[in-house]
Amino acid sequence: MINLTFKNRYLALGEGFYEKIKPTPVAKPELIKFNHELAVDFGLPANGMDESFLAGVFSGNLIHESSEPLAMAYAGHQFGHFNPQLGDGRAIYLGELDCADGGSLDIQLKGSGRTRYSRNGDGRAALGPVLREYLVSEAMHKLHVPTTRALAAVTTGEQVARERLLPGGVITRAAASFIRVGSFQYFASQEDDASVKKLADYVIERNYPEVREAENPCLALFEAVVLRQARLIAQWMHLGFIHGVMNTDNMSIAGETIDYGPCAFMDFYNHGQVYSFIDHQGRYAYSNQPNMGVWNLSRLAEALLPLFAENSDVAVSLAQDILEQYVHRYGNEWLAGFRAKCGLTAAAGVKPEDDKALFESLLDTMAENQADFTLTFYYLSQLNSQADEKDTKLRDLFVNREAMDAWLVRWRQRLAFESMTDAERQASMQSVNPVYIPRNHQIEAVIRAAEDDNDFAPFHALHDVLQNPFQRQQGKDSYLLPPAPDEVVQQTFCGT
Repeated sequence: MINLTFKNRYLALGEGFYEKIKPTPVAKPELIKFNHELAVDFGLPANGMDESFLAGVFSGNLIHESSEPLAMAYAGHQFGHFNPQLGDGRAIYLGELDCADGGSLDIQLKGSGRTRYSRNGDGRAALGPVLREYLVSEAMHKLHVPTTRALAAVTTGEQVARERLLPGGVITRAAASFIRVGSFQYFASQEDDASVKKLADYVIERNYPEVREAENPCLALFEAVVLRQARLIAQWMHLGFIHGVMNTDNMSIAGETIDYGPCAFMDFYNHGQVYSFIDHQGRYAYSNQPNMGVWNLSRLAEALLPLFAENSDVAVSLAQDILEQYVHRYGNEWLAGFRAKCGLTAAAGVKPEDDKALFESLLDTMAENQADFTLTFYYLSQLNSQADEKDTKLRDLFVNREAMDAWLVRWRQRLAFESMTDAERQASMQSVNPVYIPRNHQIEAVIRAAEDDNDFAPFHALHDVLQNPFQRQQGKDSYLLPPAPDEVVQQTFCGT
């Protein structure tokens, strides 16, 4: 067996929190990708491990002797409607592994078979969503956004029935926590305050030890979660990332991006962009994400209210004060991030509201001209403080070049308040504005090659490019281009 030792502190919470269950074996697992970089954090060798053995372990066919598999219970609001029991319907938690930095990560198989919570589903994952999650979650890590990680991806040698028969897969995910807002809602909906408290204590011990000595640790926990989530969603906005299904069961209590279903990065900028096939009303559109963050956190507050104060009015007031912090933290993070993307700082003599108006004007101009989000900021990072021929690539992204010219005049006037040289500013901007993102049409090409032809070369090629997203790579220009008209992906899917 692999030299690992799983712990399972979650098991100690009691049977009401989970179902103990082993993964359902698959017919013929084969390894697609193993994340050696992440594995080193667990003390595994960087290479030399037997691929057939890894395929057995990370398909669920082989269970490590120290693992005690289980499926977690949770509830959640799905598109605004509360479901009192959701849970891990196709995921099985193996336990936590210690990391070299002294922390630990939870390990989970996704696509590993039916559980008590499968709700008539097959508990399996199609290959396409496995490849999408592996690529996007690892890309997010390289883009410095808090995220679950992908440890391994395997094929199962079996087919799953969706709109048609598709090859199956299993992804192994690592996370600071798989506890969700919906985990607290599950017990709160049953008026089980003791279990809510037990879960809060577990999360504090695992993920927020700094709040243990607070006057009210549960209130301090809520505040810490709120502030982390505000920063996370601002980071999504800085990259044009759309989660696609921000239900409360898909919001990690640890402040990580989790559950990469119908997620997507925008190509052509649109304030209200939606890709998710199931988001018919645009509830989780790009521009709605900040508001949905505070909506979800309000549901967390409702679940935790009995832990804030004995008097319900006092508890509500305390929660409202913290939720107001979300608005301020998000606004500050959004502004700081777009300043960095545009090569600006909080310079003396410049009002924050003026910078905010400058960035909103840029986004409006991008929307009016359907300019590519990623390339707009990447080409902006190449420009000098005086107009010259370098402006051409940026201007060419806009149908109305004069509109972009007018904005650049304002931007260059704003640069006069900065002390950086052009070279310093460009280097700073290029450290936050990626060249490469996992574009929808590229992911679709990867999935088509894998599902239709059993060809994983496009997957590996795209993954390799995304490992270094901020650096222009020789011979890789096709990966920075937006889709041609016949390549545009209009909708993305969960895969359930």
